[in-house]
Amino acid sequence: MSLKVYNVLTRKKEEFVTEENNQVKMYACGITVSDDAHIGHAYQAVVFDMIYRYLMYLGYEVNYVRNYTDVDDKIINRARDLGIDASDYAKQLIEKTDEELAQLGVKPPTVLAKATECISDMIAFIEKLIEKDYAYVSENGDVYFAVATFPHYGKFSNRTLEKNVAGTRKEIEPGKRDEHDFALWKITDDEMAWDSPWGRGRPGWHIECSAMSMKYLGATLDIHGGGEDLLFPHHENEIAQTEALTGKQFARYWIHNGLVNINGQKMSKSLGNSILLSELLEKYNRDVIRMTLLHNSYRSYLNIVDGMFEENEARIYRIYQLFNKIDKMVDTHNLSADAETLQKIDEEFKEAMNNDFNTPVVFANLFNYISRLEKLIADEEIVEAATLKECIIKVYDVLGILQQKPEKVITEIKDKYLAKNNINEEEIEKLIAKRQALKEKGEYNEADQVRTQLLNKGVVLRDTREKTYWDIVIK
Repeated sequence: MSLKVYNVLTRKKEEFVTEENNQVKMYACGITVSDDAHIGHAYQAVVFDMIYRYLMYLGYEVNYVRNYTDVDDKIINRARDLGIDASDYAKQLIEKTDEELAQLGVKPPTVLAKATECISDMIAFIEKLIEKDYAYVSENGDVYFAVATFPHYGKFSNRTLEKNVAGTRKEIEPGKRDEHDFALWKITDDEMAWDSPWGRGRPGWHIECSAMSMKYLGATLDIHGGGEDLLFPHHENEIAQTEALTGKQFARYWIHNGLVNINGQKMSKSLGNSILLSELLEKYNRDVIRMTLLHNSYRSYLNIVDGMFEENEARIYRIYQLFNKIDKMVDTHNLSADAETLQKIDEEFKEAMNNDFNTPVVFANLFNYISRLEKLIADEEIVEAATLKECIIKVYDVLGILQQKPEKVITEIKDKYLAKNNINEEEIEKLIAKRQALKEKGEYNEADQVRTQLLNKGVVLRDTREKTYWDIVIK
């Protein structure tokens, strides 16, 4: 089965065929760095990181561009509130976000484009639109795209011009010929401004992505991506201005990820339910975060509910415990992935991923493999378990998970829950010894009370003939 993707342009799944053989040109709208990155930004970054990884896994040579919008009214206003230079503020946030995305395991794109580094490209783009009569200069120097000159406007988002402003009609902005026209260049004397043929100012938001994608990828993209909220007006406007300039199809496939809700509500500052990426990274291992973000279809709304991260934390903890147990029983350094097993996992993986990146099935398959691992260990089929483990690791690198050292992840999660329940390993061992002494004296009720005391502290016991083992309870 060849790769099929849901193309927002046609509203159906289509076979993925690139413009140039084995070459993929992919652009994803990135973050406007007006504030710290949040879970919505993380969701979009991880989704397109997964797509990027999978295309390379299939053998494509991928030229992937992701951008930062580092010039914007929100950036300027926020920098003013903080009393710092707007350019310095944007630079600091880009560095911080880059570091956080790296911690999340997001691969760097081929090109990390910044709007402020492509101003001359935007000016040249706008000049050509004016020359072709798709744009005009207002009396004060602002430049607008004349929507009426592009007959296909609204087709992408299934909107007519009348619907675009239904219920929100207002006076036409000074300088505009038509209320639907959108800004390409705005005259301003703010600190973030550049010289242009029309006066000192800065670009409109929509022109940024068109100019940056064309600079690095050419006139026609194979994939243009971003959040569902960008479909209109941002992507509609990108299509209009780019195709007006080139006369060519802007993007062959449009891929949009769903948005993030928190306990069924839209995430917003006003509701106080925004989750910062930095907060997630402080609380959870990156595998836990990525599993949570990718556990459902990328096109669906991701509804973050209480306990969701902990549920996946328990799954990751379980997997790495199995990996660690296998590593201690057999030297995996001298093992290679069994060809037959690897082929089976690879085929099942591709079958799911080729169906529009169906990660829910991919994870269902993973949990089946993990159950098989547990059975192999129980049956003392350790070499077979070890080769299965190596195959899982090799394939699931595409999702950016299961690539860490097991002991590191186990210790990290275990220490977190011990600290959370205000107990340490020394105290646990003392209580286990106390319980054993009580059992030897026949004081079983008192011994059960110690077990309950530990359970209340998030520690569960497992008795064997040789000794008593303990582990944490994740909840």
